[in-house]
Amino acid sequence: MSESTQSSGRPVTFDQRYRLYLDESGDHVFNKLDDPSHRYLCLLGCWFRNPDYLAFHDQLEKFKKEHIPHHPDEPPILHREDIINRRGYFTHLQDSSKATAFDDALLQIVREAQFRVVAVVIDKLTLRQKHCEGAAHPYHLAMGFMLQRYCGFLNHINRRGDVLAESRGGREDRLLSDSYARVFSQGVWVTGAENFQEALTSGQLKIKKKSANIAGLQLADLLGHPVRQAIIREEYHLSEPLRPFAERLMPIVEIKYNRHLYDGRVTGYGKVFFPK
Repeated sequence: MSESTQSSGRPVTFDQRYRLYLDESGDHVFNKLDDPSHRYLCLLGCWFRNPDYLAFHDQLEKFKKEHIPHHPDEPPILHREDIINRRGYFTHLQDSSKATAFDDALLQIVREAQFRVVAVVIDKLTLRQKHCEGAAHPYHLAMGFMLQRYCGFLNHINRRGDVLAESRGGREDRLLSDSYARVFSQGVWVTGAENFQEALTSGQLKIKKKSANIAGLQLADLLGHPVRQAIIREEYHLSEPLRPFAERLMPIVEIKYNRHLYDGRVTGYGKVFFPK
């Protein structure tokens, strides 16, 4: 099924289509699993209806002009690690007043943006303990859970969309693309392939580099790590606090999570933790 394929009865105009933006926090390999920073893979997705995305993109570019000094030929990319470490474009945030204004404005943009969030956290240590060498690849598990929820939403509202992920490099990009194609062509668990093929406009995952300055990928990057930490904290009833910005961010994200359409549940819809 190609980009031009029209699914019967579904609007295909630009204004009626959706796009899911993906980024990951953590890694996909089964190494150093006793280290919490390597134990968990989080695949985070934000989906927008195209007109809502254009509004978000414009607001983010306006924010950059006001809060990040830069030449227009070299637009800054919002990257969580650069912001936290006050490096590159973000060295001026060492001034506390500028940092406060930056944080306040960014949180307001996220609050006002119209999008939904799904976060899939794979506990690789428990996965390996339960399934040994037969454990499924974390990318395939995470992509399957993610596309189930995205396509479930699209099928419910009779719309279609595509998926764009941030590039991680040759091997990682191939693994993620293969996981996407496998779900699209074969389905996953109890969800048949037709459910994905009806909802998605393409059998191929789109991948762009961080330098492409894509607003949705920057949003997914900003959310990935704090959302992962918040979900792990909830799952294991941990008490250590999040970073101050993350503590302010999480109540906003909570409103954005994908939910059960009738009872509003987030667990299993906007937050997926596997295996239990």
